[in-house]
This record gives sequence, structure tokens and C-alpha cells, in this order.
Amino acid sequence: MIGWGILGTGFISDTVAAAIRKSPGSRIAAIAGRDIARTEALRARFEGDRAYAEAAELFADPAVDVVYVGLPNHLHHSFVREAASAGKAILSEKSLSVDMEKSRALVSAVAEGDVFFVEGLMYLAHPLIARFVEILRDGRLGHVKSIHASYAADIWQVVNREGRGALYNLGCYPVSLLQLAVQTVAGEGAFPDRIQTGTGTISAHDGNVAEAALAARFGCGILATVQTAETYGMFPDFTVVGERGTLRFLDNPWLPEAGTSRLLFAGFDGAREEIVVESDADAFLHQVRMVERSLAEGRRTAERPSPRPSDSIEIMRMLTDWEAEIRRA
Repeated sequence: MIGWGILGTGFISDTVAAAIRKSPGSRIAAIAGRDIARTEALRARFEGDRAYAEAAELFADPAVDVVYVGLPNHLHHSFVREAASAGKAILSEKSLSVDMEKSRALVSAVAEGDVFFVEGLMYLAHPLIARFVEILRDGRLGHVKSIHASYAADIWQVVNREGRGALYNLGCYPVSLLQLAVQTVAGEGAFPDRIQTGTGTISAHDGNVAEAALAARFGCGILATVQTAETYGMFPDFTVVGERGTLRFLDNPWLPEAGTSRLLFAGFDGAREEIVVESDADAFLHQVRMVERSLAEGRRTAERPSPRPSDSIEIMRMLTDWEAEIRRA
């Protein structure tokens, strides 16, 4: 069994701990958090082996094979560096970081440590996304012309202001799916080859981007729009438009559950097909299984559709450029 070390005791660590417990291939070896009482309570709830007050203790634990970094995103780079130096495999929560300097430092640390690393965009490990990729490749859409994405949720009251707002809390989801779609239909290198224009509003509450819109034109000819907001919703939407029809998610692509998820292909000739994907697990458990497979195969990066470090950097570049454009306006 793979021994997991969970770093952080927030709600997302609780969610990931629950997924780890569901997998027969994994166990919780240790949990570390600043508040030892809260850490011990989380350990007891999920039957972990040990609770630590210091991250260094978790990194030094020989029973920990992979570290889950469930801390706020502005801290990711420093703790990923420490975990990589300790030779641990790493799953670090999205977004990768909050700027390009920290993001590059994180990826460099992983490369220098020669360890497995994946960003926690958990939905990409779900079979729904694998089926989405298959449809993009099967030709039914014809040449892809445009992609339209949106993700809004009323979360502004509960977000950490150090997380830099809606772009990194929510925008990373539609941007990461856009990156996957463009890469799938146009190849490696297609996503960075673009021009983009972003706009948005700055929150008086915390000085972060609260609502944002972006338009992009890729060198391959695809046009894209992305919107995100943390002030209203829940509203997820993702649609790919090709010469022969459209492909749209009927259910939230960024929170796929166990059971049934659906896509809709609508041809411009009148053909319609609802594509049903059945799954025995939600996205978080699929993410745990993806890490298990990757480690069993001796991989240093995840297989697509899950993000490789190079994909995470491309996603962060769009997000950070978008934020810069908003702040310059």
C-alpha cells in the first residue's frame, strides 16, 4: 500500500483524506498541521498512523511515500521544494502557485529532486475527461473553431485572500480544460501560441480579482472565451464548437461525481447524441488511483489527461497574464 502524508488540515485535506481511505491501494501514514489538536482530530477521523505539528517531521517519516500538499496556493512552492528534497512523490493542490516566479521554482524543485509530481486538478483524472478527449479526436466535430468556458461560484466570503482571487481559485478549472482541449486537437505547443486580452473587476473586499473575462486567439485558428467569478453562481459551462457541430458538458466537468456524467454532441445536420459516462468513483478517488498507477509504473509525471508540470506551467502563464492585464486596465 502507498503511504500518504497529508500536509494541512483544511476542508480540501479532509476531502482528499476521505478519497485515500476509500482506496485499498493507499493508507494515511501521517498528517501534519500547525494546530496539533486539529491535526490529531483529522488523523483519528480517517485512521491515520501519526499526527505531526511540523511539516519537517512528515517529510522525514519513512512510511510516507507521497505527500499531498493541501495548503493555500501561495505556500505550495516552498513545501513542494521541501518534499522533493526529501525524495517524496507529490500531489499539490491547485492552483500551481500564484505567480510565475513561484511556479517555475516549484517545477525546478521537482525536476531537481527527480520525484513524481502532479498538480491537484482532480477532475482531469475522471473517466468523463478521458471520454471528452476521445470525442475530440474521433473527428465528429470536424475542425475545431471555438471554445467557450465559464465557471462562477459564490465563494468570496470563504476564500483565503492570499490565494489571489477568482482566477486561481476558480479560473484554473476552465483554463486547464481549455489547455487540454487545444493541446488535444492542435498538438504540443499549440496552447502557448496565442494572443489574449483579459479584463475584470478588483474586489474592494480583498484587492483580488473577483470577476474576469478573457478572449484568446490561438495560432492554430481556434478562438476562445473564458469567464470566471467568485461573487455569484454556481455556474459551470464548457462548449467546443467545430465545423460539424458542438460538444457540451451537461454536468459540471470540474466536479464529476460517482455515477453518471453526461456530454452532448449536437451536429449541425440535426444529429444529437447524449454521451453517458458511468463511474464507480468521484474525481478525488480517481485522482488517488492515478497517483497509485503512476508510482507503480515508476513515472515522474502523470499521464494525460492529468497535468504534467509542463501543462501546469502553461495554465499558470495564461492565468498570470490574465491577472496582469486586469491590473493594468
